[in-house]
Amino acid sequence: MILTALEFLGLIAFAASGALAAVRSRLDVFGVVVVGLTTALGGGIIRDVLLGITPPTTLRTWPYLAVCGGTALVVFVFHPQIAKLRRGVLLADALGLGVFATAGTTIALNAGATPYAACLIGMTTGIGGGAVRDLLLREIPLVLRKEIYAVAALAGAALVVVGHALRLPAGPVTVVAAAVVVAVRMLALWRRWNAPVAKGPETG
Repeated sequence: MILTALEFLGLIAFAASGALAAVRSRLDVFGVVVVGLTTALGGGIIRDVLLGITPPTTLRTWPYLAVCGGTALVVFVFHPQIAKLRRGVLLADALGLGVFATAGTTIALNAGATPYAACLIGMTTGIGGGAVRDLLLREIPLVLRKEIYAVAALAGAALVVVGHALRLPAGPVTVVAAAVVVAVRMLALWRRWNAPVAKGPETG
């Protein structure tokens, strides 16, 4: 139950961030809903495909689509007010990253994936939807350009794997690991931490 609740919380967070990005790109209502759905469900679909779970879980159960689509519509209508809540939007995105990365790792472990594979699948679950969102909006995915994003997701996934190896309760471990991801992500934004970028010939 804890895992399901966290997953729906992550869906709402990612759908909202994706829809807001679509509004900023001047997409119509259909485009906003599509990008919101893709951002929220993309990582989970990639995870299920990698684990051989077909059709993907989010496409077999209607509440997933309903919650994400409804969230995107709310953002479309109230985007001026939501856009003013910049910190809230960033926190929502970080929350989605933490929930998806850790829940994805737990699901991968339960499906019999090795610890190494579970970490990678968990990270991909967290960053996959955002990467697809950026590609739809004709942008280089944020995770490839700057900021501590994938590293935070991978750290959370690793904590879940360690907790699993120590036979700790899955629910509390997932919650703690997700909180660590959110904390690292928000701290990176606050301190303006970025991954190193190679210097080109023009910059010396």
